[in-house]
Amino acid sequence: NGGSTLCALRCLEKLYGDEWNSFTILLIHSGGYSQRLPNASALGKIFTALPFGSPIYQMLELKLAMYIDFPSHMNPGILVTCADDIELYSIGESEYIRFDKPGFTALAHPSSLTVGTTHGVFVLEPFNYLEHRDLEYRSCHRFLHKPSIEKMYQFDAVCRPRNFFQQNFAEGYIPSLKLDPEYVYTDSLFYMDHKTAKKLLAFYEKIGTLNCEIDAYGDFLQALGPGATVEYTRNTSNVTKEESELVDMRQRIFHLLQGTSLNVVVLNNSKFYHIGTTEEYLFHFTSDSNLKSELGLQSIAFSIFPAISECSSNKSCIIQSILDSRCSVAPGSVVEYSRLGPDVSVGENCIISGSYIITTAVLSAHTFVCSLSLKMNRYLKYSTMACGVQDNLKKNVKTLSDIKLLQFFGVCFLSCLDIWNLKVTEELFSGNKTCLSLWNARIFPVCSSLSDSVTTSLKMLNAVQKKSAFSLNKYKLLSIEEMLFYKDVEDMITYREQIFLEITLNRKQSDLETS
Repeated sequence: NGGSTLCALRCLEKLYGDEWNSFTILLIHSGGYSQRLPNASALGKIFTALPFGSPIYQMLELKLAMYIDFPSHMNPGILVTCADDIELYSIGESEYIRFDKPGFTALAHPSSLTVGTTHGVFVLEPFNYLEHRDLEYRSCHRFLHKPSIEKMYQFDAVCRPRNFFQQNFAEGYIPSLKLDPEYVYTDSLFYMDHKTAKKLLAFYEKIGTLNCEIDAYGDFLQALGPGATVEYTRNTSNVTKEESELVDMRQRIFHLLQGTSLNVVVLNNSKFYHIGTTEEYLFHFTSDSNLKSELGLQSIAFSIFPAISECSSNKSCIIQSILDSRCSVAPGSVVEYSRLGPDVSVGENCIISGSYIITTAVLSAHTFVCSLSLKMNRYLKYSTMACGVQDNLKKNVKTLSDIKLLQFFGVCFLSCLDIWNLKVTEELFSGNKTCLSLWNARIFPVCSSLSDSVTTSLKMLNAVQKKSAFSLNKYKLLSIEEMLFYKDVEDMITYREQIFLEITLNRKQSDLETS
């Protein structure tokens, strides 16, 4: 996302010229391949459907609502944020978050040390106040990217609670802040002023083509603050794809940004939610009572599902879908943009997205099903990825002899290929032949209708679960990587619109009947 950030800013500069220096810009990374939440892969995480609203809201709309007060207290510059996080906070009635200092300014949230290992962690300069305030403006000594707990202690990133300052809260409001005995401050979004952005853009223009993957958080922020050192540039443990030029590029960015200040807006009474993996997605949408009450999330959001009422204790989540009253969805599962017939049974902790299941189907617990429309040789086709919610699509091996190390729905991938009567050859995988994974394995059938696509993919999944043969030889097969290349976004949106119109008509008829 570092390269995409610079590319987007260069486009704005070319489009608006010197005028862009006066802009306040919101730059949201749409979500990349989204391999850990593949139902967001086709359209991007920023368009993830949220379970509230009529019609339903998407992550983009929530982001705009959360940041609505920022521009009036922001100097011209760029606010950079991810597509899969939610920041909720409370500050005093007369306070506001300001982005008006030179260099970088980042939001910081108190988090457990465990959470800190998967996020950026701030090592803050000493602070004189003896009491915590909801909102504190601090300076950052150095920034650690996904550090170990040992490193958090080593670099004095671990904090211990001070007293909480009793501010003038709105009437009846009680601060919810309860800090752990030990905690760290983790990152979410950050701002950079135009002077800093111009420095990065000049560097980008100078190097021409960027041939390695740089991270807007890890590679930009780790270069900041008086305590920053060049050592991090050689640490590639958190890199998705390691390229030979990466270390050199990181070092050049470090020397470019070295000495730039990193200001931190500490939000002591805040919560940070990440919805970037299937596990997080299912938990926050079905089981997390805190987020549900804070955002007003619904169990049935803009859907037709007469089987359960909104007040039911059933903890499933249905988003813009049409379900027959006789179908069943177990607790912990999410269904979005789908139609389910009367003989469909969905087990616990499943994700069903963009699908049409009209025939008898039993989806066992932890099943992931996501259908995509494809445009192949100008013809409309469909393919459905079906796997386990917990399958690691990113895990890769370098040789065909090692694909036995991959697992599909908890079963050795080599055994699955035998069940499907598929041969182990290089042609089984798309893309890079030295990076073999479930992501680029050609195992998903292409069909002429959406319902046939889902049915066929479920058959291959059931064959693995029952260890019974189901040959895929007669089908045209695609990998998830290829499905995204051929995706027909227009047809997928049309399918969602059809569901939307049917739900809207149903609601109008219900209103007429009750009036």
